[in-house]
Amino acid sequence: MAWGRLRKKKDMPGGLWSKCSACGAMVFNKELDANLMVCPTCGFHHTVGGRRRIEMTVDEGSFEEHFTDVLPKDRLGFMDAIPYAEKLVQAQAKTKNTEACIAGTARIEGCDIALAVLDFSFMGGSMGEVVGEKVALATELAEQRNLALAIFSASGGARMHEGAISLMQMAKTCAALHRYRVNGGFSVSVMTNPTTGGVTASFASVCDILIGEPGALIGFAGPRVIQNTIRQELPKGFQRAEFLLEKGQIDMIVKRHEMRATLRRILSYAPQYR
Repeated sequence: MAWGRLRKKKDMPGGLWSKCSACGAMVFNKELDANLMVCPTCGFHHTVGGRRRIEMTVDEGSFEEHFTDVLPKDRLGFMDAIPYAEKLVQAQAKTKNTEACIAGTARIEGCDIALAVLDFSFMGGSMGEVVGEKVALATELAEQRNLALAIFSASGGARMHEGAISLMQMAKTCAALHRYRVNGGFSVSVMTNPTTGGVTASFASVCDILIGEPGALIGFAGPRVIQNTIRQELPKGFQRAEFLLEKGQIDMIVKRHEMRATLRRILSYAPQYR
């Protein structure tokens, strides 16, 4: 064998390719990003950050962030392997956001709206005191300005580090949305992958129109928890957006490339814009 002709394989630069978690295909990162983080091979909708979500949904330069002074606090002095206060600092440094919810106003194809967008990269988009407060404040802002409201969810549920304080946000956000609706408000909830736990059991499920992204995991407890509890095999696709649409829990499934146009069409039916 001509060993002299063998050469050492060149190292592949990191960060150029990603493996699709759904089909396993290797996708060039620039291609994936240009395709709005949708796998070009199988169409799986990968989770995107909150600011990227805003960028791909609203009119360029129209987003105005509000409530940036609402900041998280470690009220319980929660201690884990890493103290909660330290986890917050790490998440803020990683995401460049102060919390898991970004809220404000924007335009979608010229239509003014209020927005609340969860960022899964910030502690799994978990709902703590600040997330609940920002969702409630965005709802109140929509009511004050006579705007429709769009909420994008991507969350693992309530934030355990805040105990009962995080669970209180379920009631607070639902109350704010109910008051908004009674006073003529119109809201749209977009549930992305994943939307689970207390977020699903509160504001994500009580808006006027419920939208799911294709293949999104949407539910309260995780499928493995449910299966281990009831000791039964779960139906194929259980807790995926397509299953929920079939059962009537959501109103429609909208692909990411069609989200902006679909939201604008839905908003045309809102009383604020008639």
